[in-house]
Amino acid sequence: MAPSASRFPLLAVDIGNTSTVLGLADEHLNLTHTWRLRTNRDLLPDDLALQLHSLLSLDGMTPPASAVLSSVAPPLGQNYRSALRQHFGVEALEVSAENLPEVRVELDTPAAVGADRLCNLYGAERYLKDHEYAVVVDFGTSTNFDIIGRGRRFIGGVLATGAQVSADALFSRAAKLPRIALEAPATAIGKNTIHALQSGLVFGYAEMVDGLLRRIRAELDAPAVAVATGGFAHTLEGICREIDAYDETLTLRGMVELWHSQQAKNTASRTL
Repeated sequence: MAPSASRFPLLAVDIGNTSTVLGLADEHLNLTHTWRLRTNRDLLPDDLALQLHSLLSLDGMTPPASAVLSSVAPPLGQNYRSALRQHFGVEALEVSAENLPEVRVELDTPAAVGADRLCNLYGAERYLKDHEYAVVVDFGTSTNFDIIGRGRRFIGGVLATGAQVSADALFSRAAKLPRIALEAPATAIGKNTIHALQSGLVFGYAEMVDGLLRRIRAELDAPAVAVATGGFAHTLEGICREIDAYDETLTLRGMVELWHSQQAKNTASRTL
């Protein structure tokens, strides 16, 4: 069922610990604009409304008519909801395991699953195709491995320290080491301190990702497709051997699909 054009543009807000990513979707559920901002927990609803208004004005976009929100950085989620309600007249759908009964969360404590990981579940569905499972590798402040099963099953996952967090910890404890850009060097064997650090931090991290993906696949009873997203994914593109696809908008697109799924369900329930 096609959503009503009056509900668009749809704003998707993905609030992470380090970055906040926003996207606008049209009535065809396509993302037309995206923005990435540094997450600032000190911003109040009026600050957030001004920030959002500025982004929309810069690109000549109309205000959102609907919104979907995912947050792992309280109290920003609540402040964004207040900003959208007070300044844009929009009541945002906030993602949580409690309001997604069609998702089967196979964790010891289902409510503990992060909102961003539920969004990744929806974003990964298009990659399942002939596969029974998908593994989303989301490179953020932490690196999350989300194991998704057909039929909207969130099976479990792995949480690892993010690449930048690992680098920052190393630099803070070894004062003589220079801070470097996390880029892949030409060779694994470094001929100077910078190249040696880049080799360890980039190639070493890629090996950790590949190793965990092999272990995850070995524990599943059918083949799994692996999809990478998040800020560090492009750095590892072509380096990780176990990742099948790279999709920088997977989480935002998953939010759009999730919102559409809820709208269709609500419309069907009203017509019964």
